[in-house]
Amino acid sequence: MPSVAMNPFVRELASANPDVLFLTVDVDDVKEVATRMEVKAMPTFLLLKDKTPVDKLVGANPEEIRKRIDGFVQSFRTSVA
Repeated sequence: MPSVAMNPFVRELASANPDVLFLTVDVDDVKEVATRMEVKAMPTFLLLKDKTPVDKLVGANPEEIRKRIDGFVQSFRTSVA
């Protein structure tokens, strides 16, 4: 199951980015979240800023996920500075 296999990677990203809140959601348990965020496949990674989705990546692609999170963090740090 790709979603479960990604858990160690997500924990690694969370440790490397302590200023970013990482959450995992079991969409089978919280279907309303999946519906509201238009999650149709697992794993789906959403980047949110001020409760608004700014990026979405579907699939277990660690390189792309890391690239997008790095870009997200950079854009946030740039906008705050």
